Amino acid sequence: MVLPIYNEADSIEKLYHRLCKVLSSIGRSYEMLFVDDGSSDESVAILKRVAADDPAVRLIQMRRNFGQTAALAAGFDAARGSVILAMDADLQHDPYEIPLFLEKIDEGYDIASGWRARRADNFWLRRIPSMIANRLMKHLSGVDIHDFGTTFKAYRAEVIKGIRLYGDLHRFIPALASSMGAKVAEVPIKNINRRFGKSNYGLDRTVRVMFDLVLVKFLLSYLARPLHFFGLMGLVCFMGGTATGFYILLEKFVGGQDVMDAHGPLLLLSVLLLIVAVIFISMGLLGEVLSRIYFESSGRRIYHVRGTWQGGHQEKG
Repeated sequence: MVLPIYNEADSIEKLYHRLCKVLSSIGRSYEMLFVDDGSSDESVAILKRVAADDPAVRLIQMRRNFGQTAALAAGFDAARGSVILAMDADLQHDPYEIPLFLEKIDEGYDIASGWRARRADNFWLRRIPSMIANRLMKHLSGVDIHDFGTTFKAYRAEVIKGIRLYGDLHRFIPALASSMGAKVAEVPIKNINRRFGKSNYGLDRTVRVMFDLVLVKFLLSYLARPLHFFGLMGLVCFMGGTATGFYILLEKFVGGQDVMDAHGPLLLLSVLLLIVAVIFISMGLLGEVLSRIYFESSGRRIYHVRGTWQGGHQEKG
């Protein structure tokens, strides 16, 4: 289990005892990996005390507050299990629902994603922006789930460890994983009102999510072929500029009009569109070069293999 922590001193011990009760009843080996993201309260002291008494508890202490995505990434990198569960530590996620996620993974899914079917958040500040963002993400990614934002998810280790997280992309992991061919299922979960502390999210998060949507769409569709993205916009501008210029020429030579007097602004628009077209196409070509450098220098492949079998057995490595 990976649990990002930021000033959750009031809820840590309650969460820990609930997790112990649930995880010990499942009958599988487990670890609880708490990632402290620069807390300024007593969270670290409590976690050190808990870790000293229970060898199944591990603590990663970040040097400062890097954000939830970074905390999750650190936990995913350090996790040692074949299935990795992630959840918030503010008691808004119910540990007793963990077996539901494991059942989905056992059914063959690569990701089991929580779905807060009945939200307990503020209607205008949280639920409406979340509903809009989720519908946009569903449309842009093609992943048919209702709730991209919740942290409560279960992953096969080989899937989540193959995704590089940065920025605020943790909420879009199902979309990023789907581009690798991962199978995603939803698990309806409770959304419990926060009892301790205060939420670290605000309305400003909605703006960041909107920008992240654009980024994720680009990563999913155009990372390996940026010229298709910029080239299309360049082609539209080129056709618009050419059509406008052709119309001005007809007016000049057929209608005998003075171009600058009759169509001065339109002429400038035509020239501007042609210039912008050249810029977009140039950006696409530069993007193609950079994507080749990215894939070749990092050793990253443009495909993902689920497994290799020979003689009825799966090869390791």
